[in-house]
Amino acid sequence: MERFDGRRVLITGAGSGIGQATVHRVLAEGGRVVAADISETGLKATAERAAADGHGDRLSTAVLDIADEAAARAGVAAAVEELGGLDVLVNAAGILRASHTHETTLDAFNRIIAVNLTGTFLMIREALPALLRGRAPVVVNFSSTSAAFAHPYMAAYAASKGGIQSMTHAIASEYAQQGLRAVCVAPGSVRSGMTADPGLPADADMSLFGKLMPAIGKGFAPPETVAGVIAMLASEDGAFITGTEIRIDGGTHM
Repeated sequence: MERFDGRRVLITGAGSGIGQATVHRVLAEGGRVVAADISETGLKATAERAAADGHGDRLSTAVLDIADEAAARAGVAAAVEELGGLDVLVNAAGILRASHTHETTLDAFNRIIAVNLTGTFLMIREALPALLRGRAPVVVNFSSTSAAFAHPYMAAYAASKGGIQSMTHAIASEYAQQGLRAVCVAPGSVRSGMTADPGLPADADMSLFGKLMPAIGKGFAPPETVAGVIAMLASEDGAFITGTEIRIDGGTHM
């Protein structure tokens, strides 16, 4: 499939996990990508894989802290210049820090909100002018099953993801008449750096999590599972989907 032939895509969180998998999926489908991440090492791995796959000529990388307003502004501007415009923004960057809520410091809470929610807002705000000039523009944001289901020890993370989900609805409504679509993916039971080591408290009560394993498959899904859904949503196949979230959790929360 060449659903992204000629499409210009900026993907954050592109140095690992679902963001990295999305880069490779979009490249495989013909897109041009600027991959952004705070980790230079992660971006190097992404670029090496793209080169090995024969897609290196359509990939550029950028070290970017999305929680920094000036960096977000400069990063989006550089990406738009590199690509000659922008059609798709995928906000995959995020962090997870688990702790007892009564032990969570304000600094820790604010950092999670700054990266996940404020960072997503900053990237959207800076990208909107270019997106509204783009072809069938789409914003894909990352919510989480934590936004709608009880995940203990993750109050700050859940708050940030719920905020992203609500913001996505607002943006979809505000810019629908200008041709922009805005959607969320809500992954759960997916293997990634965050789920591999969420940093749960040493005395965490695992019974509070309820059912952990998905109803289908043989365990947690790979990041490529979510990347495939993102590719659909950001392509013409998702042209009638906006202002909503797609839960990708193998039925864990059904």
